[in-house]
Amino acid sequence: MGKAARNIKSSLITLNPIFFTRLLSISPLKSFIFSPKKNSRNQKNHCSSPNITLLFFLSLFILCTFLGICILTFVPISQNSIPCSMISPSSPFSPFVLASLSSIVKDYSNSLLDEQPTTLSTSAMVPLPPHGFSGNLSEEEREFWQQPDGEGYRPCLDFSLGYRKSSARISKERRKFLVVVVSGGLNQQRNQIVDAVVIARVLEAALVVPVLQVNRIWGDESEFSDIFDVEHFKKTLQADVRVVMSLPSTHLVSRQSVENQIPSHVSPTWIRARFLRQLNEEGLLILKGLDSKLSKSLPPDLQKLRCKVAFHALRFSTPIRELGNQMARRMWIEGSYVAIHLRLEKDVWIRTGCLTGLGPKHDNIIARDRESHPDFLTDKLNMSNAARRLAGFCPLNSLEVARLLKALGAPSNARIYVAGGDPFGGTYALQPLVEEFPNIVTKQMLARGDELSPYTNRPSVLAAIDYIVCLSSDVFMPSHGGNMGRALQGHRAYVGHRKYVKPNKRMMIPFFEDMSISEEEFSSVIQKLHKNSKGQPEQRTKMIDRDVLAYPVPECMCNH
Repeated sequence: MGKAARNIKSSLITLNPIFFTRLLSISPLKSFIFSPKKNSRNQKNHCSSPNITLLFFLSLFILCTFLGICILTFVPISQNSIPCSMISPSSPFSPFVLASLSSIVKDYSNSLLDEQPTTLSTSAMVPLPPHGFSGNLSEEEREFWQQPDGEGYRPCLDFSLGYRKSSARISKERRKFLVVVVSGGLNQQRNQIVDAVVIARVLEAALVVPVLQVNRIWGDESEFSDIFDVEHFKKTLQADVRVVMSLPSTHLVSRQSVENQIPSHVSPTWIRARFLRQLNEEGLLILKGLDSKLSKSLPPDLQKLRCKVAFHALRFSTPIRELGNQMARRMWIEGSYVAIHLRLEKDVWIRTGCLTGLGPKHDNIIARDRESHPDFLTDKLNMSNAARRLAGFCPLNSLEVARLLKALGAPSNARIYVAGGDPFGGTYALQPLVEEFPNIVTKQMLARGDELSPYTNRPSVLAAIDYIVCLSSDVFMPSHGGNMGRALQGHRAYVGHRKYVKPNKRMMIPFFEDMSISEEEFSSVIQKLHKNSKGQPEQRTKMIDRDVLAYPVPECMCNH
């Protein structure tokens, strides 16, 4: 998959003579071309018929080889696509021959490695491998650690011919520029950046590196380059849109209107109709407030572009990536582990309008803060606390998470990585979970020395570290639906359908409230409710409002 998708600046293959020398060195032809000299007696018959026949076939072979090289030299290679596989399973070549040829190409490619730009096959952030089973496990525990059947799905960003043809023009745009201001937490910003790239492509404009707005809740002042690898972002998308660091001097204006009144779920047609004329006339468009504005159902090429941005282009910056990978390895080296995105932060309880489960004292604190910040409240303003909970709008607290994990078969000695901010209520809020599963680990516990000190007031960086550790977990589960949960759901699917448990809160909350059923009955019900929610491939097209970044099948993955 990797070599066919190499993102080469030139659209032609150039072949070095060294490559053919290497190929010739293992070929059977070597024995004819470089055979040892024969004695004079044998040279008398050098014009015999067999030798003429051999020379004819040898010349024919060389001619065919030359024609093949010419064809390869002048066939354009797409910079936009990742084919499902280089060689189909029904290929007539033996594994030995394929291995021999691939080793030659690999040796040759390695000699030019430093000269090659970023490739899609190597740009995706991939997790550490799952552990499998170890030790004496019960049937329920084996079921808990069992990875889903990926059904042969693999990343497959095969852009259409029309998309690739227009890329040559769009990727060189120097007159029209799009500036986008993104807001919210890390994963909310990621979603808006993805849509910004798509909108730039739709409008055929160059994209200025997105501006990260200071979050009013967390106060994080990180810039794009603090969180993401800017050069990688630009190189990965160089065949799709032109990404620039800043506006050229010709487009700098003292006053420019900011477009922030965009309705939800707009189509590419709406985007063109609304903004294209203004962009053509002024050469500059500034957009703000893109969260959930672009439709979830786009043409296939734009859905693939979304996946390319999210899973390939938006790589974390080197310091974040290195620290996150170190922490992931520290968890992984000890064996299988579960990662939970535990949403127990104070702002979560304020925004959801739910009770904390920590008693009247803590609930009263949340109620007072909610009254002073009514604009923080989201979803169904006219619903009571109880109605919100039964509708599945409330986060699971630590007691509910513990009961859910136990019912699903998680062993009591399972190592659990808890991602998220500081829980409201501190250690008291985590107590029920710790009592049931004592091997709780956080990023603060994994850090050595002052590794996290530079990021004390940088919630987006800490969220990125959580993301990396969660990606490599054997099992991942969010306690509440949200941007990070959906992002990891899609990312874990894209890299091989790693197990992902999506709590069916609406169906299981009544059973949490029912004190008349036994633990055995409760476990049986919970397992049935989550039988088809383990991270196996799900078609996005079954529900039109599903996000391709959470459900990358079938637009971004294929199982040919």
